[in-house]
Amino acid sequence: MLNKVAAITLLFWIMKIVATTLGETLGDFFSMTLNIGYLAALVITLIFFLVVLGIQLMSKKYVTAFYWLVIIATTTLGTEISDFIDRSLHLGYAMGSALLLACLIMTLWLWFKKFKSLAVYPIADKNKEVYYWLAVLFSNSLGTAFGDYLSDNMGLSYMTGAMVTAGIILIVVGLHYFTKINHIILFWIAFVFTRPFGATFGDFLTKPIAKGGLDLGTMVASAVAIVIMLVLILIAHMRLNKANFDS
Repeated sequence: MLNKVAAITLLFWIMKIVATTLGETLGDFFSMTLNIGYLAALVITLIFFLVVLGIQLMSKKYVTAFYWLVIIATTTLGTEISDFIDRSLHLGYAMGSALLLACLIMTLWLWFKKFKSLAVYPIADKNKEVYYWLAVLFSNSLGTAFGDYLSDNMGLSYMTGAMVTAGIILIVVGLHYFTKINHIILFWIAFVFTRPFGATFGDFLTKPIAKGGLDLGTMVASAVAIVIMLVLILIAHMRLNKANFDS
């Protein structure tokens, strides 16, 4: 079967959460630890996103490493987009979340209008794949803004914020297995909320102990997340090769 994207499995969701944690810590590493500013960090992560997206779009088939590099790029860029809206444009995380939600809804509406379906697997058409990646980018940016809203605006600790979003994800899982709610709608809800879970967990790893974090720093936390992500990509690649061999 011709396809360019990952199948939705338990491993997919584990990798998504690790990728979002990496995106949060890596984004903060650029803008805060290197202290290059939110606009410069936004430009750097945008270039990285466009490069890896171009590689993904030019590929003729699903390649595990290419796909997850784009996911990581969207989570990192999403961090910078959210921070730029809040701290450079001074619109706040609530307004940022509303704007990004509107962008996500518009992208999904245009996708459905053109293809009469929002199925996320398999995807082979390049135009449909562009809509897919735009939706992923807006989803991850929205998730970042919402996660920051929980901690900065609502005053929740990082672990409490992670527990709130984890609870929402578990509810979505329950709705998937025990109701007839459209599974594509549930997918995008879960996709959005895995981002603030990863974002709040990333903040928990990097922020000072006085603010409820572990104070590992963005460099150490990013390095740990990269190693875990590389292991998961290798596992996913081996599983894909085994599945192709068995078929």
